[in-house]
Formats: sequence, C-alpha cells, structure tokens
Amino acid sequence: MQDLKPTNGFEEVFRKVQTLTDTPMHYCPGCGHGVVHRLLMEVVDEMKIQDKTVGVAPVGCSVFAYHYMNIDMQEAAHGRATAVATGIKRVLPDRYVFTYQGDGDLAAIGTNETIHTVNRGENILIVFINNGVYGMTGGQMAPTTLAGMKTTTSPFGRDIATMGHPLKITELVAQLPGAYYVTRHAVHTPTAVRKLKKAFRIAFEFQEMKKGTCFVEVVSNCPSGWKMTPQESNKWMEQNMFPYYPLGDLKVPKVRMN
Repeated sequence: MQDLKPTNGFEEVFRKVQTLTDTPMHYCPGCGHGVVHRLLMEVVDEMKIQDKTVGVAPVGCSVFAYHYMNIDMQEAAHGRATAVATGIKRVLPDRYVFTYQGDGDLAAIGTNETIHTVNRGENILIVFINNGVYGMTGGQMAPTTLAGMKTTTSPFGRDIATMGHPLKITELVAQLPGAYYVTRHAVHTPTAVRKLKKAFRIAFEFQEMKKGTCFVEVVSNCPSGWKMTPQESNKWMEQNMFPYYPLGDLKVPKVRMN
C-alpha cells in the first residue's frame, strides 16, 4: 500500500489499493462481501503478487468478484470453483490461486468438489462466505441455514426432522489430511477485520511454501436475505450464527507465520 500523507490539513488513513478496480461495488448495504474483497486485495497488493494471482468465482453473489478485483479472474460453473482452481494451479504452479465461494455454492452443489479438492491437498486458498442463505436468488434455505431460521423456502423455520442439520462444512474440511490451515473469521468489527486480513496473509504464504489447501471461512450477514437492517443482521449474527459457527482456528500447522 502507498504511504499515507497529510492532505489539505487532514491525515489520510486509507487509500484504495490498485488491486481493486474503480467499479463501484453494488452489494446490498451492510453486506460483508465488499470488506472481504478489500482485505484480499490489500494482501495481494502488500505481497506484490498482483500479476501472479488468479481468482476463481462461481455462481451466486460471488460471481461479481471479477468486477472489483484487479487481477486475473476466471468464472466457474456452480459448485465447480475448486475444480477449476485445481486445473489452473496445476498448469500454472507459480500462480497464487484462490476460490471465492458462498455457502449455497461451496456447501451444496459444490460439496463433492470441495471435499475432494481438499482431500487431495491442492495447493490453493478456498475463501468460503457463509451467510446461511442463498443470497442472490431470493434468500432460500442453504445447507448452512440454522435450525429454526426462517427463509423463503422455510417460512416457519428450518425443521431438523425434515430438513436435516445445518452443515458445518469447515469442521468437515479440517478433518481431511490435505487441509493445512483451516480457520473461521468475520468482518463485523475492526478487530475481526484485522484478524481476517492476517489469515489471508498466512494462507497465501503457506501456498507459497506449497503446504496444501488453506480454507478460510467468513461468517457474514445477509441483510436482504434475512429481512433485517445491517445493524439488526450483525446483532443477529453475533447471537445466533457465532454460537453454531464459532470464530477461530480449526486447524493450525506447527509452522506458524509471524
């Protein structure tokens, strides 16, 4: 990031990095996607790997990432991002490759691809945004929707007896031998933002060391899908999402980065 200097008597505390495009973000007010985009691209900028980074974005709100990330981006079919990323990494092993996927993609139609990619220990970063609903297509129930949580396809709340339990895909991934670094974060507070940025940096550095698959889950809100204001959705997330999807490291290698 460029040095920050006083401007017109004011101290400049933030400047958009060149790894983000000039396209205004169109995400719903309060959505966490924009913050996650910024953190990813700040890490890419600080590591000076813009020309060596490739992102893969599939279907869902994730698909718009290529509008905002000023790096090489590749679209993928619904649920197939990790398969596409695998191909890119194997053909171009010197690239830093990551996928950017939502829960309706990664933990539903893409469950098979996700599990086998991690089980093979593909040397990529998987970024998983978990807001508990299909955000783009109307707020339907997702595999990660909480018990009793109301969605457009579970208007009376998710019934465990008929709809099953919420899927803790990150816990499943952490059990696989190919998973090297698995962690869960959020972006609802400044402290959480700093922790997530550090996790992205660690993951890219492990990829540089060819350690295997790094998996970073971001528990996020979806004000539109949850039918709440941004403030209400953050509070609801803290009270309901975090107890079921607790933040923190799930699998930490012995070798840690400073």
